[in-house]
Amino acid sequence: MTTLEIPNVGRFDVHLWESGSGEPLLYLHGYERHPGDAGFLKRLAEHRRVLAPELPGFGDSTGFEAFTDVLDAVLYHRELVESWGIDRIDVVGHSLGGMFAAELAAIAPQLVGKLVLVNAFGLWLDAHPAPDPFGPADEVRAAKWHGEPPAQEPTNFVPVPDEPNAHILFTAQNLGAATKFMWPIADRGLRRRLPLIDAPTLVVHGTSDGLLPLPYAEEFVRLIPNATLAPIDAAGHYPMVEQEDEFIAVVTKFLES
Repeated sequence: MTTLEIPNVGRFDVHLWESGSGEPLLYLHGYERHPGDAGFLKRLAEHRRVLAPELPGFGDSTGFEAFTDVLDAVLYHRELVESWGIDRIDVVGHSLGGMFAAELAAIAPQLVGKLVLVNAFGLWLDAHPAPDPFGPADEVRAAKWHGEPPAQEPTNFVPVPDEPNAHILFTAQNLGAATKFMWPIADRGLRRRLPLIDAPTLVVHGTSDGLLPLPYAEEFVRLIPNATLAPIDAAGHYPMVEQEDEFIAVVTKFLES
């Protein structure tokens, strides 16, 4: 059964998607939006209790003004997990959420069991400069997908009656929140902290991602002591959407090993 709620955690009201039962699994969404009731989340919830919060500053989650840097975001996620009465949790982070998941595993290692990073931001490679993820919308959209971009990308946006510009405002709000951690580049010193991660780590990467070339995933694997790379072909920035079956297979195998 899927539930949507807005629990309070200290200074934050958190829009939370929750489904399934069993061992808990934290999902941290990407820089544009929470994916909402996405197929891959529902499939993960067939065997796990999936908790997928919407980051403060995105959608209905509040408290973004309390964030000044990445450490604030890590402390927030630690407080959030502890508020559920969970001592240790597996974490899947996509895009910006992958950056936060890696930071959480480095700074609060006692909290993270297994770690899955999916097309994660957080590094910069001079030899492989990444394009601006806040650039022209059409160019960014084309860069994110291996094939033809879908008519609607995964989102928890709910249309507002009589407000034709609601989606534009929703997108602008989310991207504005993401810029605090990703603009002009998403390098906030994570490289120095990745060697501190002791959680078994799977780095999943859609090999056609035009925002983050494959060498970024390879660098995560090089820097994290116990990391394995799982490249997914014919997928871009959203391998869990373009190649959902393969994504679920590799992630489930890793989490259950």
